[in-house]
Formats: sequence, structure tokens, C-alpha cells
Amino acid sequence: MKTPVLTLFLLGLTFHLSAQEGQVSINQDPRIDELMKLYTQVNSKADYYQIQVGFGSYQKAQNLKSKIDIDFPGWYSKIEFESPTYRVRLGKFKTKLEAERKYLEVRKKYPDAMLLKPESSSR
Repeated sequence: MKTPVLTLFLLGLTFHLSAQEGQVSINQDPRIDELMKLYTQVNSKADYYQIQVGFGSYQKAQNLKSKIDIDFPGWYSKIEFESPTYRVRLGKFKTKLEAERKYLEVRKKYPDAMLLKPESSSR
């Protein structure tokens, strides 16, 4: 007798319960959008230390970048064309110390890697 009553009671509760629904509205200061544009603009022109892992044909650079993305997930990597070859570069390091530490880590896997200084900076 207890089991059917308990079952009916639990079924009644499940039909009676309902999930809460809500709506979230965010009131954002319009100056935040301006600040984000300024931040993006400044960072796009910033100079960084980078690690050049290798270079060669476009196909070779693509293969190398794929390996790098697996070996160093979450690190910024890109292929740049500098005539006549494609260069695979890794990282955007703001300080020389950070760049040198990462460089030592990369050299364990890619011994031919080179640490590149920012082009227009006197750090």
C-alpha cells in the first residue's frame, strides 16, 4: 500500500513542478565599446617577441604549424610570407624574460627555433 501511494505522490510532485524561466538584460555603458576598439587598435600595433620555428614552402609551413598547434595548444601561431619563403612563428610575448623562457621550452622540441626581437622596439 505504501509503494503505490508514494509513487502517486512523487508523480503528482513532478507534474506540479516547473522550471524557472527568466530574462537577463545587461545595461552597458556605451563608452565600453569605444574602449574595446581602442584596446584592439593598440594591441594590434604592439610589438612582441616571437619564436620562429621554421620556414619553407607553403605546404611545409602548414604542416609545421599543424604540429606546433598540437605541441603547444593555446599558444598564438601564424604563418607569415616573407619573400621567398613562408615562416612559422609562435607566440606574442611582451617581455624578453617571458619570451626566453618559452623559447627554451620550444627548443626542446624544435632545436632550430629562433627567438625574434620586436622589429620597431628598443627593448
